[in-house]
Amino acid sequence: MSLSSDPILADTPRSSSPRRVFLLGATGTIGRACAHALVRRGHEVVCFLRPRAGVGGALDPDDSARLLAGATVRIGEVTDARSLARDGFRGERFDVLVSCLASRTGSPADAWAIDHQAHVHALAAARRAGVSQAVQLSAICVQKPVLAFQQAKLAFEQELIASGLTYSIVRPTAFFKSLSGQLDRLRRGKSFLVFGDGTLTACKPISDRDLGEYLAGCLDDPARQNRVLPIGGPGAAVTPRQQGEQLFTLMGREPRFTQVPVALLDGIIAALSTLGRVVPALAEKAELARIGRYYATESMLVLNPSTGRYDEAATPSAGTDTLFDFYAQLVSGQARVERGDHAVF
Repeated sequence: MSLSSDPILADTPRSSSPRRVFLLGATGTIGRACAHALVRRGHEVVCFLRPRAGVGGALDPDDSARLLAGATVRIGEVTDARSLARDGFRGERFDVLVSCLASRTGSPADAWAIDHQAHVHALAAARRAGVSQAVQLSAICVQKPVLAFQQAKLAFEQELIASGLTYSIVRPTAFFKSLSGQLDRLRRGKSFLVFGDGTLTACKPISDRDLGEYLAGCLDDPARQNRVLPIGGPGAAVTPRQQGEQLFTLMGREPRFTQVPVALLDGIIAALSTLGRVVPALAEKAELARIGRYYATESMLVLNPSTGRYDEAATPSAGTDTLFDFYAQLVSGQARVERGDHAVF
């Protein structure tokens, strides 16, 4: 189905005040959806990209331009303040900074370079360019910041809030792509892996398209401005076990699960942390294991600070796409997943 023939996208409201938008992270699946949503609303969108963008640097500038039809593509280095100014903003005026940029692996060096420092550079350049509004894609897991990438994201959130710009900090709960990695396992006849019994956590996943629309809508909706905005997709929260059961149902097979004890992750983390004191590469792997443990034991829902519990009812919903409809499209071959460097299974 083309964008123009999709009734949901055809109903996208045009902005009453089209603006000039500088967009970071536009070649990721969410960034791409956001770019298209901004263009449909009538905004002038300039996307600042690396020379080799996308998963594994697979996209050259021409590829990126085709993916981002309707937007202007500029090439440079987002981690270089001089390149941002020279190759990105070019001394021109802009109204809004939108960022869907995120570190690829979440390792400490990558997180502080991208999730924090690159955004600090971009914010400074944007202010010099006359930007008065910023929309920042963050993550709901910064509510409980124990990992380097969470701390880096939260540090930039705080700088954005203190900047004086009108801001919208969007914290999505979970993405369809991050919950779809085991389909290939199941197609090979294997079991669905869960930590514990598969009910330790829950989330309200949101599609790239719905999240892109939500981000673009922040430009015009005063209710979304100067706020931190947790957001999930429609429907009830789902557990990993429910996700596995639905995939098996769609494939016409009896559910089969393998329960992985969280203690196994703890042992791996301890071993890698010890060895990482001697071999730096193993210290990075230890952090990646800690990231895996976090997602295995923490729900992606709003955290009630009074009780310390995750609250499905307090987690807002937006959009129309559901994870289980997406699963049906995956199983039938109508959709595919771009998972990149965040793949676990």
